[in-house]
Amino acid sequence: MGRKAPPSASRAERLPSAHGAMSRFAYARVKSAGIALDPLLSETGVTRQQLDDPKSPISVRNQIKFLNLAAVALQDDLLGFHLADIPDLRAVGLLYYLLASSETLLDGLQRVARYSTIVNEGIIQTCAHGSELSMSFRYHGVGRHLDRHQIECWTAGLVRICRELTGLRLVPSRVRLIHHRSEDQGAELATFFGKSIEFGASVDDIAFPRRTAEARILGADPYLNKLLLSHCEQALSHRKRAGTFRASVENAIAPLLPHGKASLEGVARQLAVSPRTLARRLSEEGTSFSLVLEGLRNDLAARYLADKEFGIAQIAWLLGYEEPSTFSRAFKRWTGKTPRDMRVPRKPGDTLRKSSSRRGEISKS
Repeated sequence: MGRKAPPSASRAERLPSAHGAMSRFAYARVKSAGIALDPLLSETGVTRQQLDDPKSPISVRNQIKFLNLAAVALQDDLLGFHLADIPDLRAVGLLYYLLASSETLLDGLQRVARYSTIVNEGIIQTCAHGSELSMSFRYHGVGRHLDRHQIECWTAGLVRICRELTGLRLVPSRVRLIHHRSEDQGAELATFFGKSIEFGASVDDIAFPRRTAEARILGADPYLNKLLLSHCEQALSHRKRAGTFRASVENAIAPLLPHGKASLEGVARQLAVSPRTLARRLSEEGTSFSLVLEGLRNDLAARYLADKEFGIAQIAWLLGYEEPSTFSRAFKRWTGKTPRDMRVPRKPGDTLRKSSSRRGEISKS
């Protein structure tokens, strides 16, 4: 007998979901601006019913798409960052109350890290306390390369909550984000986070000086904290790890591209599997390493070409091509057009491939 094929529904069930607060914040802004929602919703798979119901989960992949398209429609390239600037941080929900009821900042961040997947299965957080207090963010089951707004909302919101709850003007000693930003956009983020911010990094993380770990949470409620921890442990015990192996491969490939090291063997080492196992697991999902690599390059090329600050040679380097001509030939094979043909002004309602990113800056670090 041949190998049993996985149920057709299982793939959708494995996709990580989110509570959807960010999508709802963006939804409110789009509605307030009087922008037609149906074109955005039809491209993302998000429904009005999901956005109107605070208890309805939203696919993390669809949330990323919706935020990208909402940013284009609102002409706000820093939409995710701006979404974190809400009048009442309690609207964030569970993670706010986990921090607010903890005794110290370290206690709160450790709990946020443990239970964050309850509200967003696509981001796995790790809290470390040694020479500094740090939070790292790793995407699971969804491609990190398509996102800027979700991670910026997440990190900016976390810093805002920490500042409000401690009453301190906490300034991170380090912020690193995988995606690229232009110098102008980076300046606005640096004003908020501090000057030690790096774009185009190999990881997403944020760190504070070691002493901030013992900062007291104002108005901490140990009784509420105990109730929340009991609720979260129960919720966590019922969760199954969502995601596809393809997404893990994409997230391993992306930082290797500019260095020309995105080979099957190199990615397999990153994922701690053999090349044969990597190829087999991708085959089980109906794809191959070469198809994943080409699809990722195609997606990233569309993002970088939407930014006039990227030269063709820079884009070729970011995608792992030694020569711009090689990139141009590949791009024409994918789209039937040259990279220069694709450099047209964007309009609200353009497809995600034309709008998933606008500006970026090659890291000089």
